[in-house]
Amino acid sequence: MDPWLLVYDGCDLAQEGLREALTTLGNGCFATRGAAPEARADGVHYPGTYVAGCYDRLVSRVAGRTVDNEDLVNAPNWLPLTFRARTGDWFAPDTAEILTARRTLDMRQGTLTRLLRVRDRLGHVTRVEQRRLVSMDEPHLAALRTTLVAENWSGTLRVRSALDGDVVNAGVARYRGLAGRHLVPVRSHATGGVTGLLARTASSRVEIALAARTTLAGPHSSEFRAGRGWARHDLGVDVAEGREVTVDKIVALYTSRDRAIASCEEAARTAVTRADSFEELLGRHTRAWARLWERAHVTAEDSDVQQVLNLYVFHLLQTVSPHVAGLDAGLPARGLHGEAYRGHVFWDEVFAFPFLAPRFPEITEALLRYRWRRLPEARWAARQAGYAGAMFPWQSASDGREETQTLHLNPRSGRWLPDNSHLQRHVGLAVACNVWRHHEATGDGAFLAGPGGELLVEIARFFASLAVREGDRYAIRGVMGPDEYHDGYPGRAEPGLDNNAYTNVMTAWLMRRVLELDPADLGEEERRRFSDLARRMRVDFHDGVISQFEGYGDLLELDWDAYRAKYGDIRRLDRILEAEGDTPNRYKASKQADVLMLFHLLGADGLAEILTGLGYAWDRAAATRTVDYYLARTCHGSTLSAIVHAGVLARLRPGASQPFLIEALNSDVRDLQGGTTAEGVHLGAMAGVAVLFEGAHPRNAVRAADRCG
Repeated sequence: MDPWLLVYDGCDLAQEGLREALTTLGNGCFATRGAAPEARADGVHYPGTYVAGCYDRLVSRVAGRTVDNEDLVNAPNWLPLTFRARTGDWFAPDTAEILTARRTLDMRQGTLTRLLRVRDRLGHVTRVEQRRLVSMDEPHLAALRTTLVAENWSGTLRVRSALDGDVVNAGVARYRGLAGRHLVPVRSHATGGVTGLLARTASSRVEIALAARTTLAGPHSSEFRAGRGWARHDLGVDVAEGREVTVDKIVALYTSRDRAIASCEEAARTAVTRADSFEELLGRHTRAWARLWERAHVTAEDSDVQQVLNLYVFHLLQTVSPHVAGLDAGLPARGLHGEAYRGHVFWDEVFAFPFLAPRFPEITEALLRYRWRRLPEARWAARQAGYAGAMFPWQSASDGREETQTLHLNPRSGRWLPDNSHLQRHVGLAVACNVWRHHEATGDGAFLAGPGGELLVEIARFFASLAVREGDRYAIRGVMGPDEYHDGYPGRAEPGLDNNAYTNVMTAWLMRRVLELDPADLGEEERRRFSDLARRMRVDFHDGVISQFEGYGDLLELDWDAYRAKYGDIRRLDRILEAEGDTPNRYKASKQADVLMLFHLLGADGLAEILTGLGYAWDRAAATRTVDYYLARTCHGSTLSAIVHAGVLARLRPGASQPFLIEALNSDVRDLQGGTTAEGVHLGAMAGVAVLFEGAHPRNAVRAADRCG
């Protein structure tokens, strides 16, 4: 097996969404799912092209309420290309018999190749080879080469190359009842050998322009047509049995957010007119990928493991390549691979920075500048909530306001439920941690003295104002931790938890970092308060372990064996319990690592330093008890959970980490979450796997890369 190739043989309709997501091609500016060029969205296939940072907001009615959601926009589809033999049907998934099929993602070169033999209803057998790229060298260009061979027929071969603007966001089943028509057609054209299409997003009014040049060598006919939201180029050529015909489609994509252009429509047309041949584009594209792999390659002894590592690093770099240094875009949790989580930015970069910062500091600086540019919005959010500093949103998109939905759907019960996850204030702590990681990896004092330091100080001011003095300790009340299954106390009307250990300990860590930085604009009163918080944050304990939050020890124990026996897969225990009329708020049961995130970010020694600095008794035995305690009470409803558990156990008991390491490796490539990868990859988990294996041995990687300071 070649670890640089991901190969899918045959057609498997149930797995098509997964295959499309995992064969996505992108360059950091835009990405296109690995859908067949002749396919339209039909419940099996889902073409999707997503532009970094391109969002749009629409209003929907949900459960009798008006809600608005900002989505990463599914852009006009540049892929469409099909053919027909003589008077047969245009080739489509439902018009021909697939005799053989193979799809190959070449991760070293960044190309997707598709081999087909198809027979239409009239018996014409045609062999098809397609190769596509989304240029890593010229980030506005993509290309598709199609070679057709008439195996048992002669006559006229017709090829149709099109641009399709009749596209909606419908890639996630549970969102389909919400408004999803983000594109408004503006105009299209088909003249001078080039087809073009211009669309505008409905509310953000971002213009997206496509232009395509389709060529076929030798004598052939050409016909251009355009209509509202579409443009096409039909070509006809006479072929003899066994003759090979090659069609090249070069496409340019620009938006009105791009720099150094007069208009995106003009820029796209100019770029595609000037673009070189497919071979020349491919050559430069593969050389660009070779340069990336020199900086990014992580090795493993096992070829199967190596293939997964290559795949996960490949998708990370397709989403946040060095091209993002010129963009204003964050790291979307589900990549540019689908529409899950609406393309929003969460905290997942905290799992990616250990991999990216030492190799691609220009990427991590760009991601931090995305946050820094949204400081005014974060300051405003803090002020509106009655706090100082900057309160970053749990879900961020275009302008940095809170994008977390107010309602979410439980597919198991069919009920829309209140969503309180905006209370995950710890996202600001992740931003601060990323600033420090970038500084440690680069030694960039200028960035830390400028935007980085400003982020640290403003986030520290927020948490200092969030903390309340109670006796000789500081408490933080009314928040949620990373666990997410607990958003309140049984019987309490107001949502939120008190003294989440992760939030409180990381607040103490942050105060230490800011005091170490010693910014000039920090007043003496602030210095005293920050110093006090670094020494007096409250952390609760029960049964000799850290309590995930105040009162955790009083919750009920869940009958894990009974639920596993009844349901099998209980990763989404929250949905199961809600459908039963129950809630995880009553139980000692977590979705994912929460307390153990402290070990992951700080390391055992770093955590011990913080806790003893806060005046708590802490030793290795307490650390081991705490890890074992939560290990038995976590159902791993997030792909990030296996990453954290594998890393933490690799230090404490290396043999025990193996099951979590295997789960982390298989999370996306085998879609362990059951249908979620088809909606977009889990980028934080992919990056986390690379960190675990960095240096050819996962234990070494964890020791080297998991520390925050």
